Amino acid sequence: MKIRSLELATAISVMLGLVTPMQGYASESVDAVVAENEIEMAKSTTKQSFPEQGLWTANIKRIGLEYMEHSVTNKEDPNYPDTYNAEEESNIGGVFDGNITFEKESMVWINGLYAIYSKSKTSENGETSENEKDDEILLFTDYTQKVWHLDEGSIGPFAYFGYETEFTDFDLDGSSYRTQILRGKTGLKFYDGQYFKQIYIAVVEEDDMTYDQDNMKTGGEIGYEFNYPINPQTSFVSEGYYRHFFSYSQYEATDFEYKMSLNNRIDTKLVGDLYLAPFYNYELAKTRGASQSRAQSTFGLSLNYNKSFEIFK
Repeated sequence: MKIRSLELATAISVMLGLVTPMQGYASESVDAVVAENEIEMAKSTTKQSFPEQGLWTANIKRIGLEYMEHSVTNKEDPNYPDTYNAEEESNIGGVFDGNITFEKESMVWINGLYAIYSKSKTSENGETSENEKDDEILLFTDYTQKVWHLDEGSIGPFAYFGYETEFTDFDLDGSSYRTQILRGKTGLKFYDGQYFKQIYIAVVEEDDMTYDQDNMKTGGEIGYEFNYPINPQTSFVSEGYYRHFFSYSQYEATDFEYKMSLNNRIDTKLVGDLYLAPFYNYELAKTRGASQSRAQSTFGLSLNYNKSFEIFK
């Protein structure tokens, strides 16, 4: 019995000797994780500071190749512009969305380019037909003064000026035209929140130079940009606007009375700065000559490149 007691005491001593360092290691590991989490939380809650002279960055929000499937309502109505006509078919297209931004504690100035183009080809009974779904080029400059600083983001007045056109001409009643619109906006913007990167409300003034006579239009617009990180590799991104016109200098049947556009996608990192993104876009609009509104739904999959980098201070 004395031998068994001695063996038991020895075993217990050995086990305690092994457990004690393991407990110390576990404690150190927990402390390290807690410290790391505290650092990350501090980073996420600390406002970004900018050098006094400002910071220039180049932002490639998206260079993408897209595959799309469309669904269209009221597609037989002829009173819609060429840029808002689509067939229920598959398209392959490309998109570029990027800007150069100058930002200080008191302001942000964004100069951007957005371009998208997609086309489908269908063959039936030996005849091939082509149809464009997307054809848009938008150059813009956007200035926001940060007047009220919040814990997350800032609020202030903004001014926007843009030029919208397209890659190809379209035919209407035997004549060739190309979209040409100068668009100005001014209003109030919430900028750079934790999830809402911007929310704005604005008065819109357009000079539509597409047809023979300029058409001046006045309206209102609300819009947003939302980015929610689901996990370190995946984010839900949503952008959209609603624009409503209430004054025109000319009558064109294809002039929009209102237009709503919502673009939603889930960006998942593949490798480096390359992302795979299933997306769903929804557009709803009504023109002055149309008896009913038209809705266009688009499901698709895109392969995107996304990167931001500092140019100079």
